Amino acid sequence: MSTKPSKTLASFPNPQPNRDYLIHIEIPEFTALCPLTGQPDFATLLLDYIPDQKNVELKSLKLYMWSYRQEGAFHETVTNQILDDLVKELEPRFMRLKAKWWVRGGIYTTVVVEHRKEGWVPQASIDLPDFETNCPTRG
Repeated sequence: MSTKPSKTLASFPNPQPNRDYLIHIEIPEFTALCPLTGQPDFATLLLDYIPDQKNVELKSLKLYMWSYRQEGAFHETVTNQILDDLVKELEPRFMRLKAKWWVRGGIYTTVVVEHRKEGWVPQASIDLPDFETNCPTRG
C-alpha cells in the first residue's frame, strides 16, 4: 500500500455482520486549507459507525485524511465530503462524523453529519456504569 496521500478508501469484510456494534475512530491531526486565506485549518475528527458488510481499513483511512492537507475547503464542505466518501465505500448501517475545528479568529466550529441506512432500526441501548471512574478499587 502507498505511503502517499490518496483519495482511495479500502475496506475488508465485517467479521460480525449479524451484530450491531460500534466502531469509534479518533483522528486528532486532520488538516485542510482555508479556501479564502490558504492558511491551515486543524481539526479533530471523531468517526462513529455501525458497519454492515464492510469495515474501513485504517491505513487507507489515514492516507485518505492526509490527502486533504493541501486542499482548500470550508469546514462544512470537507466534513460532508468525508462522510459521503466513507458511506459510498462502506455502506454502513449508521455513521456519524463530528469535526471539531480548532480556533480561528476566536471562533471554534464543530460540524456534525450523519448517515442512516434506509430501513435500519437501531437496537435498544443499554446504559452500563462507567467502571473507569466508578470502580471502588480505583479510589
